[in-house]
Amino acid sequence: MNPHKARELAVLLPGWEIEAIEAEELPEEDGETFYDNALAKARFGRLAGPPDAWAIGEDSGLEVEGLGGRPGIRSARYAGGDATDEENVRKLLGELAGVTGDGRRARYVSELVSLSPGLEEFRGTGTLAGRIVDEPRGSEGFGYDPVFVPDGEERTVAELGDAWKAERSHRAIAAGELRKSVCSAAEER
Repeated sequence: MNPHKARELAVLLPGWEIEAIEAEELPEEDGETFYDNALAKARFGRLAGPPDAWAIGEDSGLEVEGLGGRPGIRSARYAGGDATDEENVRKLLGELAGVTGDGRRARYVSELVSLSPGLEEFRGTGTLAGRIVDEPRGSEGFGYDPVFVPDGEERTVAELGDAWKAERSHRAIAAGELRKSVCSAAEER
């Protein structure tokens, strides 16, 4: 899990001890869906951690209508395996040059999977709909945040900032669902 995501999850899941595993240690993201990749990461974390620890796997990305859902599960590697956020954004904007209207509709997707020490699975999914703008704006956030304007907003996520993300982002929605799922299971016992 990248450090940006780990920091966000620590805020979104207060009281949960979030410790990121270095990206080079994680299994290759070769699943066909965000869920597949999140589950693989959770399984890896569960096996790598202490026997009594829970593990969380997260996968997220951007799906753009005019690109047939790309970059999708390849969002972090869109411009290549070692691409920077800026390189990914540049490639995205290059591919969207001349695309207007609904072709610029997009959504962020976040999938969280948590495994208990007994391998019971809990899941949270979140999406955030919006559109892609022509030029990066703002300095907060990471990834595609400088070019993604959520529905109902005029500013990019990078302009809206961390406090906004903690309440409304795709990851905030997924974390809320995951928390409810774990709490519901605990109440049933």
